Amino acid sequence: MDALTELHAAQPFWIWLALGVILLAVEAAFSTEWLLWPAVSAGVVAVVTALGLPLGFAGEAALFAALTVAATLLSRRLIQRVNPADSPDINARDSRLVGQRAQVVQAFVDGRGRVFVSGAEWVAEIEGAAPLAGESVIVEGMDGPKLKVRAA
Repeated sequence: MDALTELHAAQPFWIWLALGVILLAVEAAFSTEWLLWPAVSAGVVAVVTALGLPLGFAGEAALFAALTVAATLLSRRLIQRVNPADSPDINARDSRLVGQRAQVVQAFVDGRGRVFVSGAEWVAEIEGAAPLAGESVIVEGMDGPKLKVRAA
């Protein structure tokens, strides 16, 4: 412990820079989205120590904590403004299909057929009049691997 204390007293810049690099490397490896702002905060503290401001370890740790909390909260607000929660997740392909226009590729028989939407063919169910092959339908929802559609 004494060696670490002496190292921090001699070179606080390198301690904070190393912490920032380690956090950034873990973030890049695992894409947690939680370690980016602590990594940036550690970099800012490294710059502050390089400028020679005499904060001491407690002041540096407090600055790191405050910057981490502030950056994380501000980034969450920015993300909510840029990417509202009501828009479908880009990775949730199924929920993005709802509301899209699909083309019937196999005529509906007894309410079941096949449609082409978003680059793939899907089994689909419809209530009411059965559209013919080549006609358009609108995706209303999903039931497992089947799409629920309605006439366009």
